[in-house]
Amino acid sequence: MGALVKGQNRALAAARVVVSVRTEAAVDVSALLVTEAGVVRSDDDFVFFNQPSAPGVVLQAGAPGALAVSFDEVPAEIVQLRAVITLADPTEAFGRYGAPVATVADASGNVLYEYRIEGLDSESVVIALELYRRGAEWKVRAVGQGYAGGFAALVTDHGVRVDDADESAEMHRAPGQVSPAEPQIRTVPGEAALSFEKREKLDLRKRAVAKVLLDKNAFGVRARVVLVIDKTGSMLKQYRTQVVHRVVQRMVPVAIQLDDNGALEAYLYALSFAKLPDITVEHSDAWAETFLHLGGTHGGIDYDRIGGRNDELPIMRDIMDSLRPGDGPTLILFFTDGGFAKKREIAALMREASHLPAFWQFIGLGKANYGVLRSLDEMTDRIVDNAGFFALDDIDRVDDAELYARLLGEFPDWIKAATSAGVLR
Repeated sequence: MGALVKGQNRALAAARVVVSVRTEAAVDVSALLVTEAGVVRSDDDFVFFNQPSAPGVVLQAGAPGALAVSFDEVPAEIVQLRAVITLADPTEAFGRYGAPVATVADASGNVLYEYRIEGLDSESVVIALELYRRGAEWKVRAVGQGYAGGFAALVTDHGVRVDDADESAEMHRAPGQVSPAEPQIRTVPGEAALSFEKREKLDLRKRAVAKVLLDKNAFGVRARVVLVIDKTGSMLKQYRTQVVHRVVQRMVPVAIQLDDNGALEAYLYALSFAKLPDITVEHSDAWAETFLHLGGTHGGIDYDRIGGRNDELPIMRDIMDSLRPGDGPTLILFFTDGGFAKKREIAALMREASHLPAFWQFIGLGKANYGVLRSLDEMTDRIVDNAGFFALDDIDRVDDAELYARLLGEFPDWIKAATSAGVLR
């Protein structure tokens, strides 16, 4: 028998295996048969107690049941089998019990691998193991990752079609059992295509974003999210050391929690600006490598034409022109290293913008002269305070909880004030 640790993978030579789990808690076992895209082909690729079989996978009877897998019968387009354990009572948490143990045995019952899933806390749903193809062979990977959105998010995120999240939750809830009171952290379909390590980090960041919104009574708010990034020459070090790349990764969870489609609208600006393709969670790394540059031509965009010195007015005006009275709220995340020279013009623009349904959150990167940004809170003659600013000497030294608290702290207050003033309807 081989003992697995989290993230470890091993070869599976047996043509048939049985995946089971030992745990103190009452759990259900289920499986998702997913394609290269990280989703099921149809609802038939979801195995649970009400649908106990799919091509090559059978849920055996028992408590909590076990998954019998015949690799030769798994369709070629299925590249991963994800074994999931779910607490029968979703108001419970795995952290209240001893660590569950996932086991892979051959058809004769000989245990091949065991994985003790340590470190669980508030999770009620855990992807325990992944059986996956590597060429013509099959392998097992120890995952042990909780799913932030719960069981409803798990199945919908993998492409299982249900009428609504409540119905999908019923797939594992005992008769008469109530839904958990804790709000569900939002997920978008592209998350299923991420590696488990990236998904784990993303889940933690989504929870940090959600906590800020919960604390400000703004959980569930939907807003368009726009990301603006300075690409002037003074930002050279921030690009060279990939600080800006990491900023993008940390803004993605904000869009997932707030935006209808979970995507970030993106701009780079200097003397002029470029509207870039939206940033989606599954392609954010590739997006950063393609579009975060100071010069040259990338993704069909001439970066030299944008310039190397800053003028905020064109990009601010363009965003304002996209806003209409009566629209829902927009959150603009504006990253810059300063140099806002046209103080009078920018102040006039912010006064004009206060009549529009958008909050401007300016974030300073590094030590710099931020000029008019430091006096935003003192700016008069606005129908509502529509902007905030804070500077970070080194954003990498600020943890997610603090960053999101500062990033989102004023946005819910603006929503209330803008609603009272009639800017938001």
